[in-house]
Amino acid sequence: MGERMRKQFAVIGLGRFGSSVCKELDKLGHEVLAIDKDVEKVNQITNFSTHAAIANGTDETALQSLGIRNFDYVIVAIGDNIQSSVLCTLLLKEMGVERVWVKAQNDYHHKVLEKIGADKIVHPEQDMGTRIAHHLSSEKIIDYVELSENYSIVELSATTKVKNKSLVDLDVRANYGCTILAIKRGANVNISPAPTDAILEGDILIVIGHNKDITSFEEEGL
Repeated sequence: MGERMRKQFAVIGLGRFGSSVCKELDKLGHEVLAIDKDVEKVNQITNFSTHAAIANGTDETALQSLGIRNFDYVIVAIGDNIQSSVLCTLLLKEMGVERVWVKAQNDYHHKVLEKIGADKIVHPEQDMGTRIAHHLSSEKIIDYVELSENYSIVELSATTKVKNKSLVDLDVRANYGCTILAIKRGANVNISPAPTDAILEGDILIVIGHNKDITSFEEEGL
């Protein structure tokens, strides 16, 4: 498989969420333009972005001068001002930006963003809250990623109950209707494990399936 394609991202709004998106994309080797009207925030992100610019996300002329249309993705991470977030999103779509991802504050904000054509709307606090709630609800759940309303990928900690059992012994798909995608053991990740691979206590099982099937496996199988 070839090297991951380098993409161009612009992030507007450098609060906690916007900054962390910039840093992660930069770390992954992509080109990142970081934008905020606050000089201090722009200065703080300079080392974690390809370019950083002091500009207002609701100023069409400023956005045009930054060549915003040429970016593969523009992430609107304006957190505290819903009006600015909506106006910025509207401007970007009118300017012909193909993929605009926007951080939403609440459901009302989400509905407005949907109506004006945001391509993807994210609720970072809500999503993180969901993950933490799942983590808190069971000591076996290490991490949780929601794929849709009914399907998820969950990292489950293997207990003494399944120690030294192979995937054939467990037959998770037949017994519970979900699938073990990988087994994590320390720093090693066994992707597409063989049916004869044994599970050790403390291994992390990466499981995909319907939420109720995963819950059954977690409660009865582990």
